[in-house]
Amino acid sequence: MLLSPDDELRDRNDLVAFLRDLHRDFQQRGHEWGNPTLDHFLEALTAWIEGSESWYRHAGKELPAAGDWTFFARALTAATIYE
Repeated sequence: MLLSPDDELRDRNDLVAFLRDLHRDFQQRGHEWGNPTLDHFLEALTAWIEGSESWYRHAGKELPAAGDWTFFARALTAATIYE
């Protein structure tokens, strides 16, 4: 499930489904990804989030002001130790 500019995740369950699809895609064709290592992936993730306002503008959308950025940060942190 790759996201187009018009796709929206409605809730936590949608996010879980998206992450499962993303993981499956990595398992099947991660060697084709532009950022196939954790180091490169995190660097690209950081750069995209930093410049995401222009992506939203280009897509004709507004960056969500009320996004739960803390939840996302907690999830990334938890993934470093959670089994």
